[in-house]
Amino acid sequence: MSLSLTQKRTFKMENKQKHRCSWANTDDKLMQQYHDEQWGKPIYDDQEMFELLSLELMHSGLSWKTVLHKQTNFEKAFHNFDYHQVAQMEPEIADLLNNAGIIRNNRKINAIITNAKVIEKLHEQGSSFSELMWNFVAHKPIINSINNHNDIPSTTPLATTISKKLKSIGFSFTGPVVVYSFMQSCGMVNDHENNCFAK
Repeated sequence: MSLSLTQKRTFKMENKQKHRCSWANTDDKLMQQYHDEQWGKPIYDDQEMFELLSLELMHSGLSWKTVLHKQTNFEKAFHNFDYHQVAQMEPEIADLLNNAGIIRNNRKINAIITNAKVIEKLHEQGSSFSELMWNFVAHKPIINSINNHNDIPSTTPLATTISKKLKSIGFSFTGPVVVYSFMQSCGMVNDHENNCFAK
């Protein structure tokens, strides 16, 4: 007896839901939650996108697990990533560098403050960070065919183009690798493995 189309779809979904991307096959609940609920999901809110960009630049040279487990501390230290408040945080840099709950890197901290100022400027010009970024993909996520997470490049020509644009308008610490990781995290790119339930 053959399965109906509906039964085949149900069977396929039930089996897909048993699989996460290989990098999320871990006992770490925060990593699982991030993979299941956020990574690759489109985000359009400027404040949320600013937070992800900030976390991704902090991620540079470090493991994502390290950054993710400090996210709550980052949110407290950076006023929940309200870019209006962060843009005024230069007097707080010394305190941030003494905050053991975050990654105390002077260059990265300064970059977050600088980027907040640029996002404010975009708004003053009648635009937004979200509009700027999503225009690069025509407001539609790029869905890649990924069989193994190890096959995902660290960056792409598009990420390099975006990086150059961001730097030209004043963004800091936004090299092609950081930009591509950010594109993945905010859903501009979906790099979930093909057999992952979150694809």
